[in-house]
Amino acid sequence: MVSFDDLLGGRDKLSLVGLGYVGMPIAVAFARRLRVVGFDVNEAKVAQYRAGVDPTREVGDEAVAATTVEFTSDERRLREARFHIVAVPTPVRADHVPDLRPVESASAAVGRNLRPGSVVVYESTVWPGVTEDVCVPILEKESGLKCGEDFFVGYSPERINPGDKVHRLETITKVVSGMDGATLELVARVYGLVVEAGVHRAPSIRVAEAAKVIENSQRDINIAFMNELSHIFDRMGIDTLDVLEAAGTKWNFLPFRPGLVGGHCIGVDPYYLTYKAEAEGYQSQVILSGRRINDDMGRWVAQKCVKMLIAADRPVRGARVAILGLTFKEDCPDTRNTRVVDIIDELGEYGIEPVVADPVADAGEARALYGVELADAADVRGMDAVIVAVAHERFRGMAADELAALFGEGPRVLLDLKGALDRDACMAAGYCYWRL
Repeated sequence: MVSFDDLLGGRDKLSLVGLGYVGMPIAVAFARRLRVVGFDVNEAKVAQYRAGVDPTREVGDEAVAATTVEFTSDERRLREARFHIVAVPTPVRADHVPDLRPVESASAAVGRNLRPGSVVVYESTVWPGVTEDVCVPILEKESGLKCGEDFFVGYSPERINPGDKVHRLETITKVVSGMDGATLELVARVYGLVVEAGVHRAPSIRVAEAAKVIENSQRDINIAFMNELSHIFDRMGIDTLDVLEAAGTKWNFLPFRPGLVGGHCIGVDPYYLTYKAEAEGYQSQVILSGRRINDDMGRWVAQKCVKMLIAADRPVRGARVAILGLTFKEDCPDTRNTRVVDIIDELGEYGIEPVVADPVADAGEARALYGVELADAADVRGMDAVIVAVAHERFRGMAADELAALFGEGPRVLLDLKGALDRDACMAAGYCYWRL
């Protein structure tokens, strides 16, 4: 097995397979201590990294320009490394069935270039058993090597929170696991080089996989409860955030809030757990119920907007509606699995083609994934209704005159989904205001 000293001494390299929101920060962090090969099949992305540009905004252009990571889209460069970290996405298909093709493809690429004594660690979110039952056979087939004799595997679930500048790779306890004691200790020592918060040694790979898949499932369920409360309190004419602020004064009340649940983690990971549960003969109740509530929120918001337009005596078909924000979370350019598109689609059912503006989103990604052409801020004028869908810093606390400039004459319908604006000031200014 590759030794820790050979990695630290530069005689062996570490590879990072998948340079997205998870892989890129890991690669840059390890490059401060080790020799690192950063591999991604996306040649355009690799070209950006080589040019010192960070499209993820996770580490910043300056850090990318200064890093010693050897960026490549040539999988043969993986032969230079004997410690591999796989951090590719694990999405779901339209029918919510897990799509393992990215992790299978990455395993094949690593396998074709696997050298004896190598260690392969997976970070991708999967159901318990995927590393050993799905990935290892691919590695063995492509390499002709035997797991446990010629190479070894581990699992260390990613905990990167895109856009979060406080909870970073270095400051979050890292769960690590290995197929045996020696592999576990090596994986723990390697991650210990960059994770200041320390590591937690899970007793098995399956335990580590299970720990990851329940983290976001738990969060999904808690947000679903908040979203259900939003439905209930809206019928009662009570502001949900007022209720949560009051309830939050109790020491053990969990501070979750309602909202759209998208992205490549919270809105996806629960399906990996429920898929495996069903394969084991158990039909999930709580997890899938929460998923249904959260997946329905965009449609409900659009319907609320239509009702508010009608109440304001505004025509619905052809109404000028602006949506501010397209990304799946605030101050992050990632639009993958954003549930803002559900609002767009549902408004379309009423004959409304909204103007979508987002100063943070990747315009090319928005066009490629959803066919959405992002508008310039100057195009958001003369609106009948405005939906502040994502609480980007650019939108939080927007000045009164700037907000007013978005609307045309007559009643102004304003939906502030995350409470990014001053509710009392908006209502005092005469807006027809609503928030989740």
